[in-house]
Amino acid sequence: MNLDDTIVAIATPAGRGGIGVVRISGPEARSIAQSMLRMGGVSELQANRAHFGELIDNVSGERIDEVVATFFAKPHSYTTDDVVEISCHGSPVVLRHVVEMSLARGARLAEPGEFTMRAFLNGRIDLTQAEAVRDLIESQTLYQAQVAARQLEGSLSKRLQPIKQKLVELIAVMEAGIDFAEDDVSVIPGEQILARIATIHGPLEQLLASFAFGKVVHEGLTLAIVGRPNVGKSSLFNRLVEHERAIVTATPGTTRDLVSETVSIGGIPVRLVDTAGIRTALDEAESIGIRKSMEALVDADVVLVVLDLTTTSGDDFEQDFDLIEKTRDRARILVGSKADLHTEGRGIITKRLSTDSQAEPGVFTSAITGEGIDQLRETILQLVRGDTGVQQERGFLTNVRQHGLVQNAVEALNAAAAAIPLSTPHEMILLDLYNALHALDEITGATTADDILNLIFGTFCIGK
Repeated sequence: MNLDDTIVAIATPAGRGGIGVVRISGPEARSIAQSMLRMGGVSELQANRAHFGELIDNVSGERIDEVVATFFAKPHSYTTDDVVEISCHGSPVVLRHVVEMSLARGARLAEPGEFTMRAFLNGRIDLTQAEAVRDLIESQTLYQAQVAARQLEGSLSKRLQPIKQKLVELIAVMEAGIDFAEDDVSVIPGEQILARIATIHGPLEQLLASFAFGKVVHEGLTLAIVGRPNVGKSSLFNRLVEHERAIVTATPGTTRDLVSETVSIGGIPVRLVDTAGIRTALDEAESIGIRKSMEALVDADVVLVVLDLTTTSGDDFEQDFDLIEKTRDRARILVGSKADLHTEGRGIITKRLSTDSQAEPGVFTSAITGEGIDQLRETILQLVRGDTGVQQERGFLTNVRQHGLVQNAVEALNAAAAAIPLSTPHEMILLDLYNALHALDEITGATTADDILNLIFGTFCIGK
């Protein structure tokens, strides 16, 4: 990839629309754009101004479309190179023709993510901000977009900066003690090294803990609704989805297959899965449905175990508690359904759970009146957030690459701390500290292999 080339690509999604944009970036961007346009007396595009003009056919010289061309002069552009954006009517034919004319004038077609890669390589953004661009484009909810926007502003980089600064200062002190020992520069005692490592290690551990929530914000989660037949799973599912997505009847076993729908809860994409009632199957079709229910239970990030408040004794009641026992080790919320029909059931179930030393139901709900539905949504969010809420505004880890590098840094610090009581030479301890620093540098892209960059930017859409 030659970063001195002038590149071109359609920057708007495929298909027809009111407006389509072609982006050109590189040293010849302005001259290429000007040769395609007739701008009514203006000889050349001026920086930071939008120019109305006509797109002219190569051969006949006839007008193809009316356009608006905006020129961003380097370094005040997205890529820090000269950039021209040509806004046409959103016809795929016209947009492709603009690209073809640009190619004929010496530009080349941009690779996926090449505009953003140039912004990164030219120092306009760091790697966490580049990843945030992709996250912002792929956002499914407003909250995801807000998180990506904060990352794009450098929230994670700003959180990492003081940690890296402390690590660099420790390395500098230890290097000075080694290099200038003959000039009476004191060697830092082991106790002070351990204390300094602790001030670096603690914030990194907090940052690691943020990944649990960051991953959910970035990827969403799957929530399975399980329980006996006719306990109100499908009604609860419809309430959370906010329309009649699942069939609800008074006949037990109506749901035979998995029914899923994605909704936003607190800005997090949640894939809700309504499952077949779990009981001893009466026929082959129900048996298959129950098997799928158990698979959904295993695969889900969170499980809602639904208990029928109108059933407080007998075999069905005991089956409810068998299912509670089976999900004891899962991230789960116990939900008492049909709260509008049998208020005494709350006390009976709560007492039984207390006797069995099991967690009390998170929420009592009614799909008919809507009681407890908002509380259930909030309980789901609390379960997902854990203890990371304090850190959310200061940047957090949102992908496996970032998490793995912070984990590597923590392990390197642990190795350095473990070596100090063994009277290990400082030169060897410095190797571990440098390993921690290199891992943190890779998060922002200060030191990153080309193949990693290609993997990251290869997932971008063409034109961005």
